[in-house]
Amino acid sequence: MKCLSLTGFFGFALLLFLGVMRLHADPVAEFQLALASTASVQGSERGSKAEKEAIVRFENFLARLDEKVAREQTEKVYAPQAFLNDTLKTIHGAPAIRDYFIKTAQGLDAMTVRFDDVAISGNNYYFRWTMETRMKHLARGKTIRTIGVTMVRFDPEGRVLIHQDFWDSAQGVWDHVPVLGSVIRWIQSTL
Repeated sequence: MKCLSLTGFFGFALLLFLGVMRLHADPVAEFQLALASTASVQGSERGSKAEKEAIVRFENFLARLDEKVAREQTEKVYAPQAFLNDTLKTIHGAPAIRDYFIKTAQGLDAMTVRFDDVAISGNNYYFRWTMETRMKHLARGKTIRTIGVTMVRFDPEGRVLIHQDFWDSAQGVWDHVPVLGSVIRWIQSTL
């Protein structure tokens, strides 16, 4: 009987962990479905006051997201049938997104998001950002700084229909989880 090496064990444990995290979920397929199901939806007219208000509302919401803002503003910013994938979790519907943001905010000491720019392609808006977080139970209260891009598609009322983040969640979260962070950093050092 062969023994599993330490490297093999950690690789297996990581795959198992990631498999459990994505149990029955295919985030790429879900994102593609969200794109297809909203392909014909037109947001506000390009350059209009309504378009500018939608962009500012979205940026202001995430820039100052805390438990109170999540409770009071999520369903004004996100459409009832909104799709959100932040690389950690995929969520459908504004009420579920609100609950996720509330839970996220409860685990934070502080979070700031600075929007660096916005690019537009077709019906999609790409927000480039820098985020700083301090989490209650991760990184021993240190500030974690990450960068990313969020693709957003708005409905005609300027609410978010699709919110798809593109960022390194390993650097932003998983690197700071006890034991798992060490395994991830070790794997990254071997690549």
